[in-house]
Amino acid sequence: MDELDNYGVDLGMGGVKVFGPKKYIQLISQVSVKTGYQVGRMSGLSTSQLPFQITLNSGNAFYVDINAHDFGRPIENMGMDRIASGSPETLALFYGAMTRMIQQTGEMTEPISVTCGLPIETLSGEKTRGTIDSIQKWLKGEHTWKGNDKEYQINISEVKVTSQPAGALFDYTIDQSGETIPSHSISLNKELGIISIGMNTLELLTVREKTPIQKFTKGSTSGVRRLLEMVNDQSLYSLGELDSLLRSKKLDVSRVLPIWEREIIGEIEKCWGKSWHRFESIILVGGGVLLLRNTLPSNFEGKAYIPDDPIFSIARGLWKLHLYQSIHKKG
Repeated sequence: MDELDNYGVDLGMGGVKVFGPKKYIQLISQVSVKTGYQVGRMSGLSTSQLPFQITLNSGNAFYVDINAHDFGRPIENMGMDRIASGSPETLALFYGAMTRMIQQTGEMTEPISVTCGLPIETLSGEKTRGTIDSIQKWLKGEHTWKGNDKEYQINISEVKVTSQPAGALFDYTIDQSGETIPSHSISLNKELGIISIGMNTLELLTVREKTPIQKFTKGSTSGVRRLLEMVNDQSLYSLGELDSLLRSKKLDVSRVLPIWEREIIGEIEKCWGKSWHRFESIILVGGGVLLLRNTLPSNFEGKAYIPDDPIFSIARGLWKLHLYQSIHKKG
């Protein structure tokens, strides 16, 4: 049987990132319910372009991607359960991302394989197996939907699940041909720390000889969302609107950025204490790292490593993992 094309999927709260054999894309995790109400053209004013529309088989229609919250009714369910259950808004975001991928690469060779990265919080405790089963249940199988009234479909026959920080680890240790990077993979026999700062979460993962060290692994809700909440102390904007302003560099966060960074450092100290001094390297990934890349690494005395693309590092690492496993399974 021919090897399936694999896509690394990072179902992030800030953006759904998909990394495939030919292309990689990001769809901003903004979603709103289409209400059907739209202001018409007005003399002297520009006409807003509608966001990307996804229509599920159920008939429910959503706007997704950047500026989706300017139209329809914003959905800001940032809970982890929406990912595990495959809620309608999660499906809309996933389908939106896969539509973008198909538009860039052409029709996918079916069936395909997906390696999915989840927040550590969803993979902790007694419900871990149930969460993985739920993810695999809604992801696996045939999917059809409409993107801006055009029908799309994919068939996912294989779903693998791991943590988002683990994706960053594989990006660090495996190259894009599926082979280990000697100068980095040697660190797998020692201790490595991973810090992932996403929209909703700050996640810490530490591995020793390819095994997680439980006491040094933790997830908390101190992601970029906390920074936006500090700016939005009067609740004048939705988080999606603030996210759009932040991405377009139109949001002044200078007042609260140092406060948020101290909160990030405080969470790291609670989990790692001074033990990070013994780590071989500390990998920093996630969109939040871009906001702190000039200051946060200095806290780790030369041990910090930021990949060339910290936003796509997790999705790329998930794709590399599948490639590595496929090559070595054949061997």
